[in-house]
Amino acid sequence: MRRVIALLGALALTLTLTSCGADSGAGTATTSEAAPSEPAAAATAPTAAATPSEDAFPVTVEAANGAVEISERPERIVSLSPTTTEMLFAVGAGDQVVAVEENSDYPEGVPVTDLSGFDPNLEAIVAYEPDLVVLTDDTNDILAGLEQVGVPALHTPAAQTLEDVYDQLEQVGMATGHFDEARALVEDMRAEIDELVARVPEEARGATYYHELDAQLFTATSDTFVGEIYALAGLENVADPADADGQAAGYPQLSAEFLVDADPDMVFLADTKCCGESAETFAARPGFASMTAVERGHVFPLDDDVASRWGPRVVDFLGAIVDAAEQFAADGGAR
Repeated sequence: MRRVIALLGALALTLTLTSCGADSGAGTATTSEAAPSEPAAAATAPTAAATPSEDAFPVTVEAANGAVEISERPERIVSLSPTTTEMLFAVGAGDQVVAVEENSDYPEGVPVTDLSGFDPNLEAIVAYEPDLVVLTDDTNDILAGLEQVGVPALHTPAAQTLEDVYDQLEQVGMATGHFDEARALVEDMRAEIDELVARVPEEARGATYYHELDAQLFTATSDTFVGEIYALAGLENVADPADADGQAAGYPQLSAEFLVDADPDMVFLADTKCCGESAETFAARPGFASMTAVERGHVFPLDDDVASRWGPRVVDFLGAIVDAAEQFAADGGAR
């Protein structure tokens, strides 16, 4: 109780001096984390400062927000993004998580609350008495607010490379007392990804693709994390010329004419859950029925969440791409 009173007292002082609290609100109605209108910020690929045993505390973790000191094994963790929720449970820290934000839906049974990662409210977060907060976005100056009330926070911004993912998993593992499990998970992911890459048929390498974020034809180029995953399978992105100057930060909006002219060999739809898109709805758009990918049955639905979160299920994302590449090759490959 002394700890709670101290937290609340510090919170009141923080709200008076900085007005950093905000109404929680409903946030953005989406389960994806890399929305085309808000391109993901570059990750800094920080690494853990040491390689401790499971119970070695205190620890200092070098995260995107600098050196984070954690005095004891956290037992009340709050997660403010779906990806960090997946990471926490994947490294074995699920039993320590007491609250996750409103869009976290994996794995099944996570303690979902009305907390918002898009519009975080300091007072609402502190009400859960956290001894660690793991988050993706520093909106509303939430990192500064947590620091002022004495709650350690681990900032894990959107990954730009697979190495960022591996680094963040190990950071989460170290911060929660599960470093060995996190390191083993990373090793397993590396091995699985190597196996998947080896499965890509030669006939599919060099094939072109379009990755759809929504029906307004927002997409991701090769200069994004999503693009890196496709590149592992040897596929070429038809959207790259649309953001040659980098003005769209890797997330351009294509025109229907551009896409029809590009005529990709394969189409991947990452808007099936959010927006109800399918191979049938894609083919029904004006002019799209003549697209090679449509005519040959190479329009592939994806799980929006798997395709937009950079956590441990990135292996599943690559697996879906490789499955499509194998079907493409079995159907005769490029025209």
